[in-house]
Amino acid sequence: MILFPAIDLKDGQCVRLKLGDMDQATVFNDDPAAQARLFQEQGFEWLHVVDLNGAFAGESVNGAAVDSILDTITIPMQLGGGIRDLAGIESWLEKGVRRVILGTIAVRDPDLVRSACQMFPGRIAVGIDAKGGKVAIEGWAETSELTAIELAQRFEDAGVTAIVYTDIDRDGILQGLNIDSTLYLAHMVSTPIIASGGLASIDDIRRLLEPDCAILQGAISGRALYDGRIDPSEALRLIKEAR
Repeated sequence: MILFPAIDLKDGQCVRLKLGDMDQATVFNDDPAAQARLFQEQGFEWLHVVDLNGAFAGESVNGAAVDSILDTITIPMQLGGGIRDLAGIESWLEKGVRRVILGTIAVRDPDLVRSACQMFPGRIAVGIDAKGGKVAIEGWAETSELTAIELAQRFEDAGVTAIVYTDIDRDGILQGLNIDSTLYLAHMVSTPIIASGGLASIDDIRRLLEPDCAILQGAISGRALYDGRIDPSEALRLIKEAR
């Protein structure tokens, strides 16, 4: 299992939202590059970055902050938020992003996702953010009629390298991952699933290391790392021992 520390960017700062509400943002660091460097020094193997402003605007907004992170770290990074066309995908991959996460555009234009997977094999992930089981788009401001499973199954043969599945009803409130729905999705598709939304404690890490969760590629942690509820060294030690 891979534990992905999250950097969510709003107005150039590292923040965490509560239930996806941009008006309920807590700033944890005003230097994203320094935060990324800290995560790398703590021993994390990947970094998960989201341009929150970009997700609402439909285009990259926090590009300067992302550039500064790329200039600072050597571990691979996955990036989502506001990436809606092939030119944007190609630009970020050329700059050094390991894989791009496509969310809203996966609902709006699934053919673009397929084209991106063909052009950039192994470097395209799909972000599925669900509220009440239905897929939310446009920075979670709108809810579609698609279920998470329906959207995931659309890309079964596309070459998507991973699906980042976020339960919005759990995000940022530290009530634990929705393991049941995440595992259900993982069993309905062949694409690897990364769990997101609600990871709250070292007990959640232990839960993810139980045999039934071996099907998952990993999980994303944000607020629990920032506020000290999860000790990075302990979490990474448990993961290493499980391997």
